[in-house]
Amino acid sequence: MSKKKKKSKNHLKNEITKGIFTVLEKEPKKTFNYKQIAAKIGITDANARNLLIKRLTELKEKKRILEEGRGNYKAIASTKTYHTGRVDITGRGNAYIVVEGMEDDVFVPFNKLKKAFHKDEVEVYIFPKRKGKKLEGEITKVVSRFKDNFVGIVDMQKDFAFVRPTDYRMYTDIFIPKDKLSTAQDGDKVIVELKEWPDNADSPFGKIVQVLGKPGEHDTEIHSILAEYGLPHEFPAEVEMFANTLDTSIKQEEIEKRRDMRNSLTFTIDPKDAKDFDDALSFSVLENGNYEIGIHIADVSHYLTPDTILDEEAYNRATSVYLVDRVVPMLPEVLSNNACSLRPNEEKYTFSAVFELDDKARIKKEWFGRTVTESNERFSYEEAQHIIETKKGNISKEVSIRDKAYQVDEEIVNATLTMDRLAKIMRSERMREGAISFDKVEVRFNLDENNEPQGVYFKESKDANKLIEEFMLLANRRVAQFIGKQKPEKTFVYRVHAEPDEEKLMALNGIISRFGHKLNFKDKKSISNSLNQLLEDVKGKKEQNLVDTLAIRSMSKAIYTVDNIGHYGLAFDYYTHFTSPIRRYPDVMVHRLLQHYLDKGASAKADVYEEKCKHSSNMESLAANAERDSIKYMQIKFMEDHKDREFVGVISGVTEWGLYVEIIENKCEGMVRIRDIKDDYYTFDEKDYAIVGQKTNKTYQLGDEVVVMVKSTDLVKRHLDFSLLGKKA
Repeated sequence: MSKKKKKSKNHLKNEITKGIFTVLEKEPKKTFNYKQIAAKIGITDANARNLLIKRLTELKEKKRILEEGRGNYKAIASTKTYHTGRVDITGRGNAYIVVEGMEDDVFVPFNKLKKAFHKDEVEVYIFPKRKGKKLEGEITKVVSRFKDNFVGIVDMQKDFAFVRPTDYRMYTDIFIPKDKLSTAQDGDKVIVELKEWPDNADSPFGKIVQVLGKPGEHDTEIHSILAEYGLPHEFPAEVEMFANTLDTSIKQEEIEKRRDMRNSLTFTIDPKDAKDFDDALSFSVLENGNYEIGIHIADVSHYLTPDTILDEEAYNRATSVYLVDRVVPMLPEVLSNNACSLRPNEEKYTFSAVFELDDKARIKKEWFGRTVTESNERFSYEEAQHIIETKKGNISKEVSIRDKAYQVDEEIVNATLTMDRLAKIMRSERMREGAISFDKVEVRFNLDENNEPQGVYFKESKDANKLIEEFMLLANRRVAQFIGKQKPEKTFVYRVHAEPDEEKLMALNGIISRFGHKLNFKDKKSISNSLNQLLEDVKGKKEQNLVDTLAIRSMSKAIYTVDNIGHYGLAFDYYTHFTSPIRRYPDVMVHRLLQHYLDKGASAKADVYEEKCKHSSNMESLAANAERDSIKYMQIKFMEDHKDREFVGVISGVTEWGLYVEIIENKCEGMVRIRDIKDDYYTFDEKDYAIVGQKTNKTYQLGDEVVVMVKSTDLVKRHLDFSLLGKKA
C-alpha cells in the first residue's frame, strides 16, 4: 500500500472514531447501532461503513465504549467529555479552547469550529486522548458571543455588500443586505453588527452601524483600533450633559467635614504635556525633626455618585486609554481636566494618605481620609529632574514648561531634594526585599499638527519619575495594608501579582544564555535578584528591548481581585491602586471602600466586587492592546518615509514562517518572511530559535544583528515587512 493511501485510510479511521464518540457521548443514555451512527456522521459508502463496524468492535474490546445487546453501543458514562471554554483562534484559522482548570488547551481544527469566533464562550466535545497526542475536540455549540461588532472594509455588490473583517482571526466575511448599508460606500472602513447566521448561509448577516472613513486615513485607523477592542472614542451626549450639570464649586460646609491642608506646601510633578493632575505631594518639617509628607489624590468619588449614568459610563470604560496621539479619558473633561485636576492655586477636594517619616524613611505615623488642598506649583518631570541634578531652583528656558526661565522657591527645592533622598531609601529597601525593577524602554513619537511622525524618542525613567513612583507606591501599599490587616477581614480591591511560572523562567533562561546571561533558581529571592541583575546588565545593549520584553512575558499578569495574594513584582504583601481615580475605576472603588470602612461600615459583598475586579482587569488588558496597536500603526507610518534606508536590527522572534526584526535605533519591529530569503532554502529550528539554510547551513538566530530594508508597509493591516540584506558585518 502506498504511503498516500495509508495516510488517507488512517485519516478516515480517525474521523470515524471521532464521529462515534461524538454521537454516543452527545446522548450518553441512549444506545445506537452502526446504521444509526453511520447516518448521523454522514457515512454512505460500503468501505467506510465496514471500517465503522470494525472500529466499533475494536473500541468495545478496548473497553472505550459499551455494547448493550447485540450491535447496540453506548458511551461509558463516567467519562466527562463536554466542557465550556474560550476560543483562541490562531493565525492559521484553527483554534485552541481554553478551559478553566484544565492543564492543556483543546485543539480544534478549522472545520470543527461550528461558527465560533475568537474569544467566544463555547461548549467543546473532547475526543479520547491518544498517547503522545495533544487534546483534540470539536465545538458543539456557541454559548455566548464575545462581541457582536466587528471592523471591516465594505465590498459593494449590485444589491448587497460584504464586509471583510480586518482582524485576521475573523475567518468569514459578513453579508450586508441593501437596507442595512447605512451611508457606507465601496471601500469604506466600517463597524458592522452581527445579527444572525442562518444554518443554510455561508456567511453571517450583519448591519453597518458606523462608517469610520477611508482606510489609511489617520482618524479612520485610530478609531478602528478603538472599535476593534470595543472601546469608545467619545462620550454619549447624555453622559456629557449629566457631567456638565454637576456642582463642582468648593463649599464651606464640605470643607468643614475634611482635614484642611490648604496651608501645607503642595506641588504636582507630571509629564510636561499632561492635562490632568490627579496626584500632588505636600511636605513639611515637624518640630521633632521628622517629615510630614502627604500624598493627595483627586477625590473623584465625591463627584462620581453610584448608580448614575456617569458612574455607569466610568465603570464600563474602567480605564483611560492612552493611544499614540491622544488620550481617551474615563471621565468627561469637566471632571478629568477641571474639577478633579489638582491645578496650581485652586482649592480641590482630595483623598489623602499622610505619613510622618523619620530621616531613614521609616513610617512613624499614618493617616487616611478626605482633605481639601491647594497646589502651590506645577512642575514637569524635566523641571524636577533639573532641581535634583543641580540642587538649585534656577529653571532654564530649555527645560521650563512656562517658556521662560524662572526661579523656584528655596522651600520647594529643599522639599524636592529631601523627598528624592527618602524615595531612594525606600526604593533600595524594596529592591532588598526582592522587588523587580522593570524600566522597559517606552517608544514615543514627535508628531506634527497633522499627526505625522517626525521622529522617534524613548521615554526614560529618571530620579524625578522614581520620586513620584515611590510615594505613590507607599500610599498604595499602606492603604491596602491598613484595610487588609483589619479583623474581622474586610472585602477590598487588591492589585495582585502571582509568582512567575517556573517553566516560563526556564525558557527565558534558555534564550538569555545566548547573550551570556543566566538566572539563579536557588530560591525566590535569588530569582528576583538575578532578574534585576539581568535587567541591569542589558541596559544600553542591543538585546535590551528583547530581554526586557521576554522577561516581562515570563511574569504573571497583575490583576484586580478581592483575594489578596500579594504583589510579587513589587515584593509587597499588600498592594492596591489608590492614586489614579481620574483614569482607573478600581481606584474609585478603593476610595469608596476606604471611606466606608473609615466610617465603620460593614464588610462589602465580596462576589459583587470580584465581578467588578474581573471587568476592570479585562478592560485594562483591552486598553493595553489598543495602545500597542496604535504604536505599531505609528511605527509603520514612520517607516513608510524610510523605505530607501538600510537599518541594523536585532532578530526578536523566530517562527516557521519568518523572522521578526526590531530596528535598534527606533524599536520598530517588522517581519522578514522565509519565502523572501532567496540565497537558500531555510527551515525552522524550534529548539535553537533559528532558521537554517539547507545547502549553506547559514543560520539566523534569535538575538543576531542583521541589516534590513523596508520591503512593504500596510497601515490598514498594520503589517511591516522587511527585506533581509544579511548579518551585520
